[in-house]
Amino acid sequence: MALSAGTRRTVACLLVGLGALLIVAAVMIPTYTVSKLAKTPLDLEITTVATSQPGSESLVLDSKSLTAPEGSAKVDTNVPLVSQRFLTVEDPSDASEMTIQAGQTLRRIDKQADTGLLTATVDRVTIDRKNGMPVDKEPNGSIAVSVNKEGQSIADPVQHTGLQYRFPIGTEKKTYPYFDINARKTYDANFVEETEINSMKVYHFQQHVPVTNLWDVVQAPTNRLSLPAAKWGVEGDETPVTMIRWYTNTRDLWVEPDTGTVIKGGEQLHLFYARSGDKPEVTALKSNIIFDENTVESQISVAKENIDKLSLFGRIMPIILGVLGAIALIAGIVLGIRGGASPATAPRGGTPAPRGSTPAQPDGGAAATAVHPHRGADDAPTEQININKRP
Repeated sequence: MALSAGTRRTVACLLVGLGALLIVAAVMIPTYTVSKLAKTPLDLEITTVATSQPGSESLVLDSKSLTAPEGSAKVDTNVPLVSQRFLTVEDPSDASEMTIQAGQTLRRIDKQADTGLLTATVDRVTIDRKNGMPVDKEPNGSIAVSVNKEGQSIADPVQHTGLQYRFPIGTEKKTYPYFDINARKTYDANFVEETEINSMKVYHFQQHVPVTNLWDVVQAPTNRLSLPAAKWGVEGDETPVTMIRWYTNTRDLWVEPDTGTVIKGGEQLHLFYARSGDKPEVTALKSNIIFDENTVESQISVAKENIDKLSLFGRIMPIILGVLGAIALIAGIVLGIRGGASPATAPRGGTPAPRGSTPAQPDGGAAATAVHPHRGADDAPTEQININKRP
């Protein structure tokens, strides 16, 4: 059934309004909704596992050899190591900030239970949910490397100053500051290359941590030891020789740039005892540990899930809404133009007779029109004359 002119105009206005609304939504979603989604989720819970690489040097100092009555310090070779980190979100956390807690252990898996535990650290830091940087307040974090008699960790306030567990949303090919929890300082993580891991595009960053005096960082008993020269395996008499534990590292990070997710990570750790940082004397730990394949796949899944969310609201929905909005707007305009045009109306009874023609008479005669010579043709009085009448 054909719509009346008024109905057409109403429908046209509704279509134009709907089209304009959809186009505005298409423009606003990428700028508003995506900005809300482009943040580290508060339900973050990630476990990463890194292992020492077969074929690479993996050395660990046997701590019992340092306290044995006889013999010098012993360094075990080809030690299989596993580093496990469990990351959660803790309070305080809100719409713009979040507190990350990461418990990390390094163990040698050739020994059972606690005898294989080499290090244990609990790190806390409050970061900006969008750029991943620590918030600007003191202290913004803490690090615990020891426990009390009850087995509870003792946390020292530590000011964090760089990225750690993730990179910014929209990671760029540039240098970023990256915080090292062992040195408790920030060093540059430099962009190396763009590459792929399991068909996912990633940016490779690398950080070099210079040789660091750990006694200056934390005055823990293991960071400075005084033992006989023979125990250290160096020349000298029975006078104790004091050595400092030193630390250096080369860290590699492969980051999915859209979400800032660290897909793969590796560290070339080197801890040693020495009287001077430029001359290692007794190795404490030396190994190359890298995320295992299960961790890499898990991190890829996390990145893909967040990429899909960003793509849905950043590209797919705006395109769909923009197309639908344009169609509705054009349809409304066309319908409005057509509905506003008024067709010519004809008099009742059919098509009007041409001017000057004589309408048929009921009795079969014809009518002639007489026009006054001084009047216009349109307003002249008429007189019907029966031309069939005979005189």
